Amino acid sequence: MHHAHLQFLIPNTRWQYLACHPRLWLRVERSIRNKSEPGVFLNLETAISAAKPGDTILIAAGGIHVACNIQINKPLCLMGGGDVPDETILICSRGSDSAFEFLSTCKVANLTVRAELGCCLLHRSGRLTIERCILQCEENPLDYLSCPIVSTANGPDSFSSEMNGRGDSVTVARTRIEGGAKAVLTSGTLALQRVRVICARTALFFWFDVDHL
Repeated sequence: MHHAHLQFLIPNTRWQYLACHPRLWLRVERSIRNKSEPGVFLNLETAISAAKPGDTILIAAGGIHVACNIQINKPLCLMGGGDVPDETILICSRGSDSAFEFLSTCKVANLTVRAELGCCLLHRSGRLTIERCILQCEENPLDYLSCPIVSTANGPDSFSSEMNGRGDSVTVARTRIEGGAKAVLTSGTLALQRVRVICARTALFFWFDVDHL
């Protein structure tokens, strides 16, 4: 019985490994040697446009990637390819409202997002998860114009939307937030909750939710 149980588990474990293997992810590289290689893109906007709902996009470490006013309206995971967030840097230049505008459930992980003016991440709707990132905004004298995270979500306004599983929220875990007037600006019906801060030697790490009261 013991061996039979193992034989049953092994194929399932193998399938899970293959389903989560990075080779099946889309990739953003700063240079592409083989242009015929599928699933590899030179910039974030093209990769996001080509992605299917549920895809993971791995952004290559090293150098700087440009992210300005990129709207995401399907469930995606954006992940930095380095060992630490500092190794994958996304720059949102002046004149842009945000690096990303989220209108669907998404996850951002292991990335540094740097906004020269404006916000790093603009949350319109859906459930946004920010994990192990660095969000940096313009420092003085223009920091009053910047906020790393802005949420304008109003959440479900009817019983039917809740029944359909639609919920708007932002969840932040082990993320450094630097610069800006405040860490989170909300103009909808969501509010900052369950804040936890850990002081490390060189930075502050935040855990919090932006959710319904």
